[in-house]
Amino acid sequence: MMRRMVFPLAIGLLGGAILIALGIWQMQRLAWKEGVLAEISARIADAAVPLPATLDPEADRYMPVTVAGRFTGEHADVLVSRKQIGPGVRVVEVFETVDGRRVLVDRGFLPDEARSDVRLSGPAEVEGNLHWPEETDGFTPPPDAATGLWFARDVDALAAALDTEATFIVARRPTGGAIEPMPVDTSGIPNDHMNYAITWFSLAAVWLGMTAYLLWRIRQRTV
Repeated sequence: MMRRMVFPLAIGLLGGAILIALGIWQMQRLAWKEGVLAEISARIADAAVPLPATLDPEADRYMPVTVAGRFTGEHADVLVSRKQIGPGVRVVEVFETVDGRRVLVDRGFLPDEARSDVRLSGPAEVEGNLHWPEETDGFTPPPDAATGLWFARDVDALAAALDTEATFIVARRPTGGAIEPMPVDTSGIPNDHMNYAITWFSLAAVWLGMTAYLLWRIRQRTV
């Protein structure tokens, strides 16, 4: 009987060990990810500095900056929906700095029914965070020429369409009018490691349970 049980026991213990190890690895990844998110949150909340002359989309992501100049009125509306509020747009507008740079500012949310309202532009000071959102994929449709709607914040495409540099500032304070800021935060950064860990530990429990049942069946046949 023991000889018949050795192989399934070994497979069961090996498989269970692998699944438990994967669960532990995901818990370690969870701790690492929470540390990364804490660092990003701290950086987002830092004091704003003047906009640097040269920027690196990776090194400077989330940097708080401040710029003075004026909104030109040139804009693009990016489709968005907010819980308990409904559909609307993110207003991405051209901002011309006092030293002549043309950059993009995500001013924030405007409800769908307010899209046709007059939008205040002109002189302003903007405080926000540098960001290069990664929202496009192979399924993202191109901008709708009929409605003027964009379906993602594609910085390079927006910069080309509005004739600006590919510098994107997400306002964290009101910039005028009825546009409500939608500041940068970490909510859009995935952190599913706890769910993955639970999945691996659950599979380990099922695997070991099935192993125990198989061994019981083998023992019953040989009694």
